[in-house]
Amino acid sequence: MEQLLNEKRILVAGAGGLLGSRLVPAILAQGGKVIAADINVDAMAQRLATQGVDTADDNLTLIQLDVTSEESLKAFFAQQEHMDGAVNTTYPRNKTYGAHFFDVSLASFNENISLHLGSAFLFTQQCAAYFKAHETAFSLVNISSIYGVVAPKFDIYNNTKMTMPVEYAAIKSAIQHLSKYVVAYVNDSRFRVNNVSPGGIFDNQPETFCQAYKSHTHGAGMLDVTEIIGSIMFLLSEQSRYVTGQNIIVDDGFSL
Repeated sequence: MEQLLNEKRILVAGAGGLLGSRLVPAILAQGGKVIAADINVDAMAQRLATQGVDTADDNLTLIQLDVTSEESLKAFFAQQEHMDGAVNTTYPRNKTYGAHFFDVSLASFNENISLHLGSAFLFTQQCAAYFKAHETAFSLVNISSIYGVVAPKFDIYNNTKMTMPVEYAAIKSAIQHLSKYVVAYVNDSRFRVNNVSPGGIFDNQPETFCQAYKSHTHGAGMLDVTEIIGSIMFLLSEQSRYVTGQNIIVDDGFSL
């Protein structure tokens, strides 16, 4: 389909990241207008430029936004007059994130829950408040994970220094139920919240890990980040007008 998001104005939070930087040009290509937001505007602009995005495009606005700051988020939404949807691709975490289970301190666990899940709550809450203030159709897409659905397959991390962080599992599963809570609370067909749960996305992980991961899929193995875009575009568009509170898993069968 062409012009799937014609004239729709979409906020992409985390637009300087792996997924966000690919999502911005995809929305523009479908006729949408994008508010690209990240905590570091210069780094975001540079990464978007490497994806072939014209950062001077009239349909693109670059802004600084800290999703962990209540003041920053509330100020942003208060200034907006027209938005049709948002995608939260942010991934805030502390410096000790990613430690193995027995090495995770309570303080570090709590901080990561606050940063990632707390900001997801705040972002979703403010999208809902924006809808209540303007009462025009709005579609929010939150990014969860297969590890918000199933338990980790720890064997794929053998012979690597990697692990599946316990914080990640707690956060991503909670984001799914948070999404359902908010959309049920607002209780209006014009306001939709859905999740996309990717499987493993290739980001130069060790070959040993990639091969082990691939053995649990139907053959694709680690996915290119662009494979996630289609599901997000569908949820932002009128093609999913009454799809709400749902979770689309994109993992080539890894979670089966």
